[in-house]
Amino acid sequence: MTVAPGATATVAPGSAPPVWRQAAGAFWSGVWRDGDSSFPVYDPEDGALLGYVTDASAADVDAAVTSVAAAVHEGPAWPAWSRREALRTAASLIRERRALFTEVISREGSKTVREADAEVSRAVETLRLSAEQAGRLTGETLPFEDTPRGQDRLGWYTREPVGVVAAITPFNDPLNLIAHKLGPALVAGNGVVLKPAETTPFTALAFTAVLLDAGVPAERLAVVPGAGSTAGQALVSHPLVDLVSFTGGHRTGNAVARAAGARKTLMELGGNNCVIVLADAEVSRAAQAVVAGAFGVAGQNCLSVQRVFVTAELAERFTDEVVTATRLLRVGSKRDPLTDVGPLIEEREAVRVAAWVEEARERGAEIRAGGRRDGAFHWPTVLTGVPADTRLMTDEVFGPALVVNAFDSVDDAVRQANSTEFGLQAGVFTGSLDAALGLAERLRVGAVMINDSSDFRIDAMPFGGPKRSGVGREGVRYAVEAMTEPKVVAIRRC
Repeated sequence: MTVAPGATATVAPGSAPPVWRQAAGAFWSGVWRDGDSSFPVYDPEDGALLGYVTDASAADVDAAVTSVAAAVHEGPAWPAWSRREALRTAASLIRERRALFTEVISREGSKTVREADAEVSRAVETLRLSAEQAGRLTGETLPFEDTPRGQDRLGWYTREPVGVVAAITPFNDPLNLIAHKLGPALVAGNGVVLKPAETTPFTALAFTAVLLDAGVPAERLAVVPGAGSTAGQALVSHPLVDLVSFTGGHRTGNAVARAAGARKTLMELGGNNCVIVLADAEVSRAAQAVVAGAFGVAGQNCLSVQRVFVTAELAERFTDEVVTATRLLRVGSKRDPLTDVGPLIEEREAVRVAAWVEEARERGAEIRAGGRRDGAFHWPTVLTGVPADTRLMTDEVFGPALVVNAFDSVDDAVRQANSTEFGLQAGVFTGSLDAALGLAERLRVGAVMINDSSDFRIDAMPFGGPKRSGVGREGVRYAVEAMTEPKVVAIRRC
């Protein structure tokens, strides 16, 4: 389905764009469109050009939002049962097209083929959970008789869609995080305008085709690939957008909030996650979980383990096991099913991670494993003795670097754990339920994983955290609640 710049092509069943084509378009009003300009998409592993994608302009975004708003507010009704069936069908289609999505996710992003395949399964689950919410869009009766002012009245509230949802998604989970925004938004009865990450737009286009094939009304869906400074800015500031759902870095989140103004937002802004290992922990279990949680997707995960605080009496043994497991990880091509760690999304990100590691080393930290960079690849790196005011301790590294520091008291561990401006998730390893629950109460995070790393999540749980980690909660049920509003109906008896 290649069309000339500025031309259009009406959508039809089975119209999924090829994995790579010379010009991949935007979509709105039931039409695939190739704009007047485009941007290239590269494989971060070797710099190979994968294709070009429409670079949506502010005018394109305006047309897309306006068309979706008209469909939601003036178009035909889309009943809940039909939404449920469309999302169930979409889940089945993604399962059927697993090989396609695995290739797209891995080629344009950072994930190995094993990680990409696992993400496909996650997205199927997210859509299934979203479909189930169609039967839970219920309200309740209101207690008018509980007050004298309510005499001779009865009433209830229902949950209504907010209207138009602007969804802005990152590169690191290019399929499942789109499913986490579009699944809840659509099942709630909204229209959606999606702006995917510039580095991973092909996954979004393939997912759009799936939704259309599954029966999502084409007029309620739009995709506008493009730069954050143009397409993103135009989208979040558009007056017809009712809610902005954004996942990305805190700095960009601030810009989104400024552009969105006084409207509903749902934002997940990252973390600097810690694990605390107490004296009675199972050391080998903790070490294996930390390594897996730190270096999956080359550390480019908002839930990645970045800091570990281990009691001094276990520090050397634990660190030795972490270092040994880290050195066994295989760094290499994403296409190799034996690869554990692939490249970062861009070489400049690997350069940045290397600079943070070097800063810590210059300040007295010891590099116990890794510390090597080659192009976009940065080897999984373990450091000990990292000063508290280095960037590896205070900021989100979003790369394959892990700090392991010893502590003398639990109070000290909690203080260090809570010392960052983030609070997404944490892990605690201990054999004592009392100790685990005590730490869970004291850690200022959105979730505490007991005897697991901070990296664990199921798609049904509320997801987010205090401080700079976000606004509101994602997770299917909780996103549906955020993307709907209660409407009260009250009747006065004559």
